Amino acid sequence: MRVAEAKRVKGLKEENRQLKRLVADRALNLEVAKDLLEKMW
Repeated sequence: MRVAEAKRVKGLKEENRQLKRLVADRALNLEVAKDLLEKMW
């Protein structure tokens, strides 16, 4: 693997990590919102 490819892979892995964290955060927020709505009704 060339240096440029290795740098690209490293960048993609970091982006993937950030996106996974974002999705997990949104999923948690959605669950909290659902719980709150259930308690209101």
